[in-house]
Amino acid sequence: MSQLVRSGDRFQSPNRRDFLQASAAGVAAAGALGMNDLCTLQAEEWKRGGRAMILLWMQGGPSQMETFDPKPGTNNGGPTTAIETSVPGIQVAQDWPLTAQVMKEIAILRSMTNKEGEHQRATYQMHTGYVPTGTLRHPSVGAALAKELADKGCDLPPVVAVGPTVGSGFLGVDYEPFVVQAPGELPGNVIGRVKGPRFNRRLDLLGRLEDEFAGKGAEAQVAEHKQLYDKTRRMVLSDNVKAFEFTDESDETKKLYGDSAFGKGCLLARRLVEAGVSFIEVRSNGWDTHQENFKQVTKLAGPVDRGMSGLITDLRQRGLLDRTLVVWMGEFGRTPKINPRTGRDHFPRAFNALMAGGGIRGGQVYGASSNDGQQVKDNPVTVQDLFATMCRSLQVDPATENFSPIGRPLKIVDGGKAIDALFA
Repeated sequence: MSQLVRSGDRFQSPNRRDFLQASAAGVAAAGALGMNDLCTLQAEEWKRGGRAMILLWMQGGPSQMETFDPKPGTNNGGPTTAIETSVPGIQVAQDWPLTAQVMKEIAILRSMTNKEGEHQRATYQMHTGYVPTGTLRHPSVGAALAKELADKGCDLPPVVAVGPTVGSGFLGVDYEPFVVQAPGELPGNVIGRVKGPRFNRRLDLLGRLEDEFAGKGAEAQVAEHKQLYDKTRRMVLSDNVKAFEFTDESDETKKLYGDSAFGKGCLLARRLVEAGVSFIEVRSNGWDTHQENFKQVTKLAGPVDRGMSGLITDLRQRGLLDRTLVVWMGEFGRTPKINPRTGRDHFPRAFNALMAGGGIRGGQVYGASSNDGQQVKDNPVTVQDLFATMCRSLQVDPATENFSPIGRPLKIVDGGKAIDALFA
């Protein structure tokens, strides 16, 4: 690994990738290399040295006791049983047999702790590292990391989300998530696209109309609109857009991930990492289990268990896991005490998360909750600690500052400390 040096507000690693980008850009400027060729070259280099993150987001707040911190045989444990994993001494809940098989790649954080117990506020904080305010939209961690990691000259969006997510905030349209509704298919407006020259003529006409509108006092709005359309044009006309469809994937690989929407989202995430996308989020809904928690978790866990284990296995087999951080989490956990509807309610005081790849040492558990699950027993992990650990994994300086619209400097992570024990 090359030595990190500080440059301005970020850490940079002078390496072959930087040299290749600079050389390829020079050749392209001389007219010998087209933009698609340059992007393909960058994507190939990304496979060898670029870093990316995949967030597996469990919307609603998954129960820690029915996932990766089971408490069998206790008053609060309910009917959930524990199963052995590929790492002796580490057990997980019974609905995660495939994840258990790849535990050597995974670190379990059983001591996550926070104060936000309302869905919208906690979702915002667990995506941005900041509590919501009424005056400022903070960028998601995906947008902030992509700003540091993305290849600016390539033509796929630096942030892609399978399902809705938190946006780029004041970082603007360059890092706004491109939302995919049907993983495995080309984006809807790409299908049946017109040929490049005709498409560009239409955009030229739109540009003339926009210039007229800008001349009447809408310069800022038009500039942002043009920026968005330019990004869209590059993606639509690029050969790299084929990363969104699975026509060249084998049946064996598709089976590894499963046929669920979540599994397909995980397969898409792997393909996008290969294509040079910096941050991908795949969302699973329905984890707000106030009623019939145990039945619901069994149903929800199946597709996620297969998709996540398939993703980790595939990344490892392709040599991508060391450079790709995979994080599994939700906005909070569930109450240890079972309510009268055999459900569990919101509980941010003690919950769990998973990390794999990106230099994380798998096959370990960090932190612990008490026997009744009511509190963290040792090594508490805050949201800021988690985000600082993400940054360390991706070789991004968490103290890097971005500036709000009024010029206020805001760090990617304000406080917190990376968890040294998670790294080899």
